[in-house]
Amino acid sequence: MTFQLAACAEMIYQDLPFEDRVKEISRQGFLVEIWDWSSKDLDVLAKTGAQFSSMTGYLRGDLITPDGRAELLATARESVKAAEKLDCPRLNLHGTGLGPTGLPVRPVEVVTPDMWLYAADTLREIAELGQEVGRVFVLENLNLAVDHPGTPFAHAADTLALVRAVNHPNLRLNLDLYHAQIGEGNLIELLRAAQPYIGEIQVADVPGRMEPGTGEINYHGIAQALEAMGYHGVVGMEAFASGDSAAALDAFRQAFRA
Repeated sequence: MTFQLAACAEMIYQDLPFEDRVKEISRQGFLVEIWDWSSKDLDVLAKTGAQFSSMTGYLRGDLITPDGRAELLATARESVKAAEKLDCPRLNLHGTGLGPTGLPVRPVEVVTPDMWLYAADTLREIAELGQEVGRVFVLENLNLAVDHPGTPFAHAADTLALVRAVNHPNLRLNLDLYHAQIGEGNLIELLRAAQPYIGEIQVADVPGRMEPGTGEINYHGIAQALEAMGYHGVVGMEAFASGDSAAALDAFRQAFRA
């Protein structure tokens, strides 16, 4: 199989300084994903020689309010400058800003039709920014039941609907299968429906959000289905290690190997 494998430096090798996490992930042959770039020394990370896959594409804001939209667009412009330092091709978005514990800064109980229209308009501007700077923004699905209650446009069906409505090559899906399993299930059919719009796939097992093989998801079967679909893009492990981080990365690699 010819997937490009990445690993999130926020969640593994947590006993190491962040720069050393990046180096170790890269040394083992993986691309590197990071979250909030503003808390990192980007010059130091750029000197590690690691190849970065994705990073958070905004600092504040949301898709559905005038002030939130202005903040999202302004901090997205800051983020693309950070992405240039790391030569990072993808910048990740959510339905709204998330606080330190993953809870939405502005929770929403009911997403109205007007919110859908406003979100699509905001994402069109984001896509145009991506085209302007040669980067791709990816909209990630989340789960409401365990990690991110109150997040608007959380389900994969929601993010797919928005990305499909905008229909721009600089706005794609970050299809997170951990979140999708909790929220929707039926993962292979979801992948088939979303395939034309996928910019990246993220994985972790359920329950526990740890490496493939620790829970209920048959990731080797998903890898075979992706291969059959002709997907050869990035698959990123956004998961905690159940024990040793190197062993977790090896389990991830084995799950996505023929």
